[in-house]
Parts: sequence; C-alpha cells; structure tokens
Amino acid sequence: MSAVPPAIPTPHNLHYQVWPKRLPHSITPPATSLWHNLAVSALRFPDKPALVFFNRVLSYAEVLRQAERLAATLHRLGVRQGDRVVLNMQNCPQWVIAHFAILRANAVVVPVNPMNRAEELKHYITDPDAKVAITTADLAPELANANAQLAPAERLAHVVVTHYSDAFDMPTQGKGQDGNDAAMPEAWREWLGTRHALPVLEGGTVISWIDAMANGDTGELPVHTATPQDLAVLPYTSGTTGLPKGCMHTHASIMHNAVASCLWGNSTFENVTLSVVPMFHITGMVSVMHAAIYGSATLVIMPRWDRELAGKLISHWGVTHWTNIPTMVIDLLGSPNFANFDLSSLVYIGGGGAAMPQAVAQRLWEQYGLRFAEGYGLTETAAPSHSNPYDATKQQCLGVPFMSCDARIIDPITLKEVPQGEQGEIIMSGPQVFQGYWKRPDATADAFIELDGKRFFRSGDLGRMDEQGYFFITDRLKRMINASGFKVWPAEVEALMFKHPAIQEACIISTKDAYRGETVKAVVVLRAAAKGQTTEDDIINWCKDNMAAYKYPRVVQFVDALPKSGSGKVMWRALQEAEQGAKPA
Repeated sequence: MSAVPPAIPTPHNLHYQVWPKRLPHSITPPATSLWHNLAVSALRFPDKPALVFFNRVLSYAEVLRQAERLAATLHRLGVRQGDRVVLNMQNCPQWVIAHFAILRANAVVVPVNPMNRAEELKHYITDPDAKVAITTADLAPELANANAQLAPAERLAHVVVTHYSDAFDMPTQGKGQDGNDAAMPEAWREWLGTRHALPVLEGGTVISWIDAMANGDTGELPVHTATPQDLAVLPYTSGTTGLPKGCMHTHASIMHNAVASCLWGNSTFENVTLSVVPMFHITGMVSVMHAAIYGSATLVIMPRWDRELAGKLISHWGVTHWTNIPTMVIDLLGSPNFANFDLSSLVYIGGGGAAMPQAVAQRLWEQYGLRFAEGYGLTETAAPSHSNPYDATKQQCLGVPFMSCDARIIDPITLKEVPQGEQGEIIMSGPQVFQGYWKRPDATADAFIELDGKRFFRSGDLGRMDEQGYFFITDRLKRMINASGFKVWPAEVEALMFKHPAIQEACIISTKDAYRGETVKAVVVLRAAAKGQTTEDDIINWCKDNMAAYKYPRVVQFVDALPKSGSGKVMWRALQEAEQGAKPA
C-alpha cells in the first residue's frame, strides 16, 4: 500500500514540515479536573519528591494530604463551588498546596502578583467578589490595608496566613541538608525566617496556616464535583484601557496546555523542574507547575531569582527542565562562579517574555549543547500559543502554533487573512484559549472574531509568518511595555499616578534599558502649585510606594503640556516615537 501523501501546504499547516515527528498535531486531554492530576500522581508515586524548598522535601502523598486539609478548612469557612479565592504569595510550597486546595474545594483560584500594593489589591478583592484569601505573613499587612479601605459589603471575610518557614526548618548557618550546594542565601534568611505578627482583618478573621492545617478535618471535605467545563483559574491581565480584567480559564483550557507542555518538552516521570518563573504568572502556573504535577515531576522551587542559588540548585538537584525568561539565563552566564556550576543534567531550556539575544543562544548551543526554545503566549491563551520545536529552533522567533492551536495573521482593519510573509495581527483558536473576560461582555466581544467557522482571539500583537510556518512578532497594536518579561500596561500606571496630588496629567511610555530590555517612563505635567516644589525623584518614590516593583516608572520627565489630538486625546505614539528616536544619555 502506498504511503498517504502529505497534506497540500497551506498557510495553516506550513509548520507541519518542521513538526516533531514524535508528536501529534493536536491532543485529547484527560476529561477530569486539574485536582485529579495531583491525586493520580500521589496515588502512583506517594513517596516521590514533589516539591523541594531549600532543606525540605515534600512527597506527593504529603502535598496531597496538606491540600486536602486546607480544602476542608476552606469549606468550613464557607467556600463553595465556583467561589473565587485570592492567592497572593511568592513561589513556595504553600502556593502549590493552596492552589490545589482551592481546586479541591470546587472553587476558583485568583492568582495575584505579590508585588502589588494596597491600592492595586483592592481591585483583586472586589472584582472577583472574593471573600477568602490565602497569603504570606510578609504580604498580609498590605492585603489587610487594602481590605480596610473597602466598603463593609466588599471586604474579605477570612484570610489564611502562612510564614515561609512553615514549609522548611531554618537551616543552621544557611546550609541545606547536603551542605552548601542547597544553601539559603544569607540575604534571604531574615526575609524567609522572620515570624510576623498576624494582622487584624477589618470585619473578618485571620487564620494561621498551622491552625488551618490542624483544624482541617478531611472528614469535612465536600464531594469533588468540578468538571473540565467549570471555571478553575481567574488570572488578571491589564489592557489598553481601564483596570485589569479577569481571564476565565476552565479546568479544560489549563489541562490542555499542562499536558501539551509535558509532551512538547520530552517529559518523563523523572523530570526535575526548576520553578523560578512566578507561579502567579500564567507561564509559571501552567507550563511549569501544572505540567510538573500532571507529569509527576519534582519541582525545585525558588521564591525569587538569584543567579548563585539557581546555579547551585541546578547542580545539586540535577535539574532537567528549566522554563525561564532570557534575562535569567544572561544573568546566570554572567556569574563569576559559573565555572563551578554543573549544567550537564539540563535537557530542556526555554521560555519567553522577551527575545533571547542571538549571541547568548549561540553560546548555550556551542558550549552546552542546549537549544533555547523561545515561545509566545498570553494570559488569555493559558501561556503557549506558539513554541519552537526543540530540535528545530529558530532564534528571535515565537515558534510555530502550539499543539491543537490554529494561528493566523489577519489585516487588523479588514479582519481578512493576509498572504504568507505579510505583516498583520496574530490571532489564535484552540482549546487553550480562555472563555472571556470576567464581568466584561463588552471586552470579550471585542477580543474575538469568527473566521472559517472558528472563534479566534485577537492578540493585539503584529507579526508575520515565514515560509516554514514560524511566527515572528514585529510590533504591538496595544501599548504594552515588556520589562524583563513582566507586562506593564500604561493605562493602569497612569490611572494610579493621577492619584498623586502634584500630577495634573501623565503619559506612560517605554524607554530602553540595558538589562530589562525596556522599562517604564512617565511624561508628567505638574499642577501649577507643585512646580518647583516636586522633583522627579519625589514622583518615582511615590510610585514605588504605591505600585508593584516591576510597574513603577524608573524615569520621569516633566513637560509643560502633553501633545493632544484635535479630539483632546493624548498622542502617546508621538511621545513614544520621540523617545525611540532620542539618543542615549
């Protein structure tokens, strides 16, 4: 019998020629909730290390036990099916346990960036109508402060608070269980080891993590009824206008990309994954945490980036898979101790958020045999909608459409598909795409179009597709600023800056930054009474106190007036183009 001839190349399957032969183009994920991924891994590998955090190793059986106890406590606190629960932490074992406890309670996880301040946190309480939050003791005062500023009907009823040291025994002299290889950085000892007093919650109660575990009688667990179609996660993303919007992801959309990420990354049960990309972020949550738990891997957790610790952890634990942002790799390679690190265990390294410099990618390949696989995705697409096949990577490239994903390039005005090679807006359709924006039917309607009988999400990013089906980003329709992989939305920063009594007008643009790629700049018009009385540093310091660290302007420029159109709109493009054309200082 003759072989089946290949499909006739079209713009929609050009990438089939570079598709890994070991993989199907689309998959059928498990028809279960995300909770079952942890339950199954714990059933199969009860004693296998699931989470590693400095000198503490938690087995799958222990993670399951703690998640069930916390789920029982949540149920006792009134959490019911579909309720939204705020999760506000740095990476730590408690983040994973709390995430799965919320899912076990048939509720919805609202992951929040731990760098947010009280003014920002209010929105994450009121918009999802959350009545329960789980946080760490160092962040709890900020959350309590936000809660106190709300009307009584909008406030949280309960907050569960953990200390980082609830997950490990403080090592003597900063050493890990096998010596200095897993040592805690001395600078982190006070931060991670300090036991904070629990805050007072206006109109509510505060429960310690230890009490939540002690009082979580698993006999009180509700029946787990969540289905693939139920809402599982409500991560927030900002946009060109207004406050951040919740992206409604079901168990099915997250499940798809968790399973697909395992297959794409050549995963086995013996994977050891470095978890340093923030878990509140869609990439860290789905492509790292959920993929690892589904695949019964071991997660080596870092609360935040530190190149010396990362090098030691990769060497000590034999890390095989590392998803990151390029600035982390650049920083690690620049360590004066780099020669002492052993990267030989790594079999997969990749990430997104920013382009990997070609020289760095080339060094990884030539010296270590590692191909850096760049990818692309949005909160709305559960992380990857595109990724580079690991054995056919292109540098400075988004990759090809991910498993089960149909991606096209359209004219953003006519909404018609453009010929291969031409620039247009990137759109995506597939099981990983979200259901829509929480409470925002208008924004949801604007975000989708129908093409060839399918519902496509409009990314707002401009790109092109080459003759092999690889996608390249060329520009942005949106005003997003990409600072070391963190997305900063000017409209949100501007809205916060208008709260400063000295600011009459403000326009946020991006400016070049040697390390972050680009960073935030504020062009400010001061009120008449503030001129000569307020400095650029005053504005920067105020923003630093009221905004997440990645978000506040690093540069402030005072001007007499902002350029405006005939209709009175601020011409931000004119300011951005002038900034791009300016010579470096």
